[in-house]
Amino acid sequence: MQNLQMTERIKLRAKQKGISIKYLLEKCGINKGFIYDIEKQNKIPSVDKIERIADCLDCSVDYLLGRTDVIEINSSAVNTENNNFKVL
Repeated sequence: MQNLQMTERIKLRAKQKGISIKYLLEKCGINKGFIYDIEKQNKIPSVDKIERIADCLDCSVDYLLGRTDVIEINSSAVNTENNNFKVL
């Protein structure tokens, strides 16, 4: 997926959640030039940053990367803090 498509999904999901991109990036601890950097300068974002954004937006990394059109993840399916897994 091209960076532009990923940033469009980030913007769309933030809008659906009722939050600004500025707030999202602050909440995720990512510098405010992140979107510009990957849109205009064609930089490849780190996996860590994509994961943080997906967590803040309650969506999967796969959604942000365009691997699926399913937006929300079932947060009860995996509890990574305790390494507990639940079969759905």
